[in-house]
Amino acid sequence: MTTLAFENKDFLWGDDAGSLRILSEYLHPKAEFIRNGVTDTVVVFGSARIPSPEGKKNANGALHKGLLPFVKYYEQAVEFSRLLSDWGNHFDREFPGRKLFISTGGGPGIMEAGNRGASEAGAESIALNIALPFEQHANPYASPKLSFEYHYFFMRKLWFMKHCRGIVAFPGGFGTFDELFEVLTLVQTQKKEKIPILLYGKEFWDKVVNFPVLAEYGLINEEDLNLLSYANTPEEAFLFFQEKIRLELTQKLGTKS
Repeated sequence: MTTLAFENKDFLWGDDAGSLRILSEYLHPKAEFIRNGVTDTVVVFGSARIPSPEGKKNANGALHKGLLPFVKYYEQAVEFSRLLSDWGNHFDREFPGRKLFISTGGGPGIMEAGNRGASEAGAESIALNIALPFEQHANPYASPKLSFEYHYFFMRKLWFMKHCRGIVAFPGGFGTFDELFEVLTLVQTQKKEKIPILLYGKEFWDKVVNFPVLAEYGLINEEDLNLLSYANTPEEAFLFFQEKIRLELTQKLGTKS
């Protein structure tokens, strides 16, 4: 029996159908976001390796000892996302027709904490998961109807930015750095409108990246340092985004908050 082309997995996973796979990873999330009224997001980046308090207790020696002090960031990411999602639950009162969501990479660690905080606030949240050979697996706290599995990094990144009103980067490794520096580059080159970029945990970020030295050497402009802000508590981070988002949407929509 002949198989329909769009049901032929050998064809769909072959070189000839690459454009179809890419288009699918654009159109499917777009349709669901429209269906569920997604207009605005705050994206939470951070390490997949940072354990929850429960993970710390159950590590049985398998957890790298350097990660133990980072459990606090998991807990603080939960609280930040809970605060922001609680505001998001009433977002349309200030901005009719708009809905604000937490968006994460959908995996464990800080990503899980972001979705978990939203869940604790009784809110839906977005998970843009990526198929990887290690570390990455979907966490149980994101909303199933707003959870997506990606094959292509670049399509996942597109949807991180599409409705983004700001990003917060908790401590992380290569993946977190990749996302952070790409956003900085997009904003610096004006491929993305200026959005608030918050580095959570100033002590960590000052230790691992010396941004002022880049300006000293002339590798970035001095004003590029103004693209970055810092916070050390969930409340500070929440109030930062609340102020920035209110200002942006008020100016954009002419809405009085």
